[in-house]
Amino acid sequence: MPMSPSYRERLFPLLPEIEARFGTPFHIYDEEGIRLTGLRLKTAFARMAGFREYFAVKALPNPSVLQIMRSMGFGFDCSSIAELMLSRQIGARGEDLMFTSNNTSTAEFQEALAHGGCLLNLDDITLVSKVPHMPEVICFRYNPGPQRSGNSIIGNPVESKYGVAHHQVLDAYRSARVRGARRFGLHTMLASNELNCAYMVQTAHMLLDIARWVQSELDIVFEFINIGGGLGIPYRPEDPAFDLEAMAEEILALFREFEADQGYLPRLYMESGRYMSGPHGVLVVKAINRKEIYRTYIGVDASMSALMRPAMYGAYHHIEVLGKSGQNELTPVDIVGSLCENNDKFAIQRPLPRISEGDLLIIQDTGAHGHAMGFNYNGKLRPKELLLRCDGRVELIRREETVDDYFSTLRFAPRVIDPREHA
Repeated sequence: MPMSPSYRERLFPLLPEIEARFGTPFHIYDEEGIRLTGLRLKTAFARMAGFREYFAVKALPNPSVLQIMRSMGFGFDCSSIAELMLSRQIGARGEDLMFTSNNTSTAEFQEALAHGGCLLNLDDITLVSKVPHMPEVICFRYNPGPQRSGNSIIGNPVESKYGVAHHQVLDAYRSARVRGARRFGLHTMLASNELNCAYMVQTAHMLLDIARWVQSELDIVFEFINIGGGLGIPYRPEDPAFDLEAMAEEILALFREFEADQGYLPRLYMESGRYMSGPHGVLVVKAINRKEIYRTYIGVDASMSALMRPAMYGAYHHIEVLGKSGQNELTPVDIVGSLCENNDKFAIQRPLPRISEGDLLIIQDTGAHGHAMGFNYNGKLRPKELLLRCDGRVELIRREETVDDYFSTLRFAPRVIDPREHA
């Protein structure tokens, strides 16, 4: 959907000055919007004791943004050692951190459990033996297989590489307990950018049923149930907004039923990334070329290396042209970058006002999986990140990459294996 009216009203008047000071392209995020979304999430689940959001670091791995999340009491969902390190650098420790990785090595587990440890969420039953020292608390990621459907982004659970299969669940918890685990959690992640709140309620229902089953078979009490992330945002103007409050009410009722028949109430965890930051970021680019052939192409000064979702998923991101939003005469154009790939397009046949060289285009809802998914094909360099603070200041929170950065990994001490030495 178009960015929030508040963010638009605060940002658009500043864009000429921001462009003059910092240059384009840049991602810019809205601290006020992030905080309001965090408050809404906490308010929706305020009646659930112990509720906690673990922000999915993969969505927006910038320490300035993580500091905002931490100030709201959120933990961090990490899927790599680098994401753990980033979260620890801003003060997160121990159970502030959920480490959900897959195809993980013993060395990675060693690093994850060092420096104060973390909540370990295992993706595979075979990983139990690879954890060097089984922590007191352990969680498994559940894959229900044919019992549930996923969606186009995360895929069908039967075809998914993630999680412990249904028939492995009891053995997984049993083996973790044999190795020393004493506290337990249960997790799943079945959909991404889901706009139907009923799907998430069904996910909570499924996990609570699994918890009942495991408790009856193994006498395991679950400290927490993590329904994952996947809450969607309405990228298109016609998309409905996710009904967070309705979801919270129904999930609360499910947990109360569980408490009534099991005699205890596990904590509810979530790991929203896109929902927390996605709507509160935009990519600002400049039109640098207009090409008229079989179609009209507007070339801009960023490529899909700065936002690959449209090329990767066919994802829609709303676009406005600064100063031209009210114009009625629209022409279908492709908004394109300069990569040697024909899918390097931010929009295809999108009706937009007349665009001239020098115009600023605001590509919206890039606050999650935008900069984070960037890459360097064709030697393209990832753009800077800015933050619009609550007090109106605009702060550089990541500089743009340089050619020196690009060549840095080519500077190293020579190392050679010469088989002739052993002949």
